[in-house]
Amino acid sequence: MKSSLAVLVLALMSIGQGAMAAGHSITMHQDPNCGCCSGWAEHMRDNGYEVKVHKSADMATVKAEHGVPMQLASCHTARIDATGQIIEGHVPANAVRKMLLDPSVRGVAAPGMPVNSPGMGQMDGNLITVDFKGRPFSRD
Repeated sequence: MKSSLAVLVLALMSIGQGAMAAGHSITMHQDPNCGCCSGWAEHMRDNGYEVKVHKSADMATVKAEHGVPMQLASCHTARIDATGQIIEGHVPANAVRKMLLDPSVRGVAAPGMPVNSPGMGQMDGNLITVDFKGRPFSRD
């Protein structure tokens, strides 16, 4: 009986996570010469998000307009269209779902271009994302 309940709870949680992504569109700004950003966009699409891509040769201005702290900068900047929350770099879908649960979180980042992040390489459970105050936000 306990194992059946555990399976039901896990199934409901996974449905809830998929439903949370459903309907959320993301606008991603990337440098036209960067190839890894498309891997992140595909990761997000695989997790139920709609991703619109805009190429920009002036990413510094995009980051400034979106309030990205420069010490957290990465290769692309994305915005959740419905909430205005910002995703900087190769942040995994799990961290984005967590951010969406807390509207007080203005943005999350995977600073630089970590090799263990979506679009860059195999995730290994050791990727630390941070909020825009630089505090650890998630581990994926």
